Amino acid sequence: MPQTAIPFHFFRGGTSRGPYFRREDLPEDRETLARVLVAALGSGHKLNIDGIGGGAAVTTKVAMLSRSETEGCDIDYFFAQVSVEDGLVDFKPTCGNILSGVGPAALEMGLIAPQGDVTRVRIRSVNTEARVEAVVQTPGGQVEYAGSAAIDGVPCTAAPVYLNFMDVVGASTGALLPTGSLRNVVGGIEVTCMDVAMPIVIARAADFGLTGYETADELDANRDFYARMEPIRQEAGRLMGMGDVSQSVTPKFALLAPPRDGGTIAARYFMPRNCHPTMAVTGAQCLASCVLTPGTVAEGLPTPPQGQPAIVLIEHPGGVIDVTVDYENGPDGFALKSAGLLRTARLLARGEIMVPAEIWGGK
Repeated sequence: MPQTAIPFHFFRGGTSRGPYFRREDLPEDRETLARVLVAALGSGHKLNIDGIGGGAAVTTKVAMLSRSETEGCDIDYFFAQVSVEDGLVDFKPTCGNILSGVGPAALEMGLIAPQGDVTRVRIRSVNTEARVEAVVQTPGGQVEYAGSAAIDGVPCTAAPVYLNFMDVVGASTGALLPTGSLRNVVGGIEVTCMDVAMPIVIARAADFGLTGYETADELDANRDFYARMEPIRQEAGRLMGMGDVSQSVTPKFALLAPPRDGGTIAARYFMPRNCHPTMAVTGAQCLASCVLTPGTVAEGLPTPPQGQPAIVLIEHPGGVIDVTVDYENGPDGFALKSAGLLRTARLLARGEIMVPAEIWGGK
């Protein structure tokens, strides 16, 4: 059977990984595109045995890049979350960890030229319209991958990639608090529904009879928790104006607890049918905003961050992620100016992904 060859770069971006494509090398219509991505990643089997997915939600992610026609932006970043086992593709969310590799990938693909020893790549998220500036190390006009920057969840050090997020409030729903309230009671559980970079339904771990310090494996083994959480997530999604979210990975879900390792707060983030082994970059921004907003379910839990901008340290199953938040709490409530994070990325492979020609015959 003939196959279609599609050029790709394979990156670790933050604590996720996946293929990065030029958008022009893929089908234009979403239905065919979804079939191609399912075949490329091997969705439909828990090990993704017939594709290059890694058998986990953090390793079945896809970035599609193109030169941006939007003023003030260099690169358009279109994200897709491919399910591990269900053969589904969700084009609604974005991913900040995969975004960590967008600047390096755009340079490697020749979509943008290096600017010297440091290159600033202005990125527009196609999924959410958020704007992000990625600062990439490019000494001698080449992307530098080796370095001393370390992030929890990645066993090696690498060159830093600095991300500065703007225009992320209400990125998916149009509002910081899509339900119009700081707190709602859904399924007998008090939650805060917030949309900063990622819409999330946020609750206190103790309200589910949990400590909030469980490992990701312990939480994934607790199917009673998921059976209780999922109806709450779906109803909260409806209250957030997102419609029927039963087949979508958004809104995500998160649990908060007091810190125990010197951070600001402890958190567990769900994708939503599995616990993230570390923490999503987009999720970290939303949780940091929840911590800094008076009256949310986070009130009384965190160690108050000091300074302005504030550095919020979020303890997660793999360690800690820090978010630098420039914000105001004025008469109109919480107002986010920008959120910054340090990530790393590494090019792992490049070449061609093969998909059956019966799925797509190419361009």
